[in-house]
Amino acid sequence: MRFRPRAFREEPEINFIPLIDVLLVILIFLMVTTTYSRYAELQINLPTADAAKAPERPEQIDVAVDAQGKYLINRLPVAFHGPEAFSQELKRAAGAMKEPVIIISADAIAPHQSVINIMEAARIAGYGKITFTTQAKP
Repeated sequence: MRFRPRAFREEPEINFIPLIDVLLVILIFLMVTTTYSRYAELQINLPTADAAKAPERPEQIDVAVDAQGKYLINRLPVAFHGPEAFSQELKRAAGAMKEPVIIISADAIAPHQSVINIMEAARIAGYGKITFTTQAKP
């Protein structure tokens, strides 16, 4: 028989209410202090890049397009009458070159379609090596 009263031990209890309160305060703080970017419009300024000088390529064709959509092949003006005719001009400029690199130099505000026209003409002519030029920031 036990005459002593049994010692009452209180079981430890985890109270989640203060934990939830602290997490909600942290969440509200993060929501208030976070800045969100708004993309109302695309602002694209092309082309500029910081790069080393490109190596000299002996088999290359320089194609340039200005802001008005005028084309030059190896610094000679060429009229654009469609990708097929322009591919013939590329072949004429290539001469005996087997696989020349087409280097496209387009003005920053030149129509995107003019660059696509050059790429299409190069594909029709069978030239798969195409690269673009950029200028370094002043």
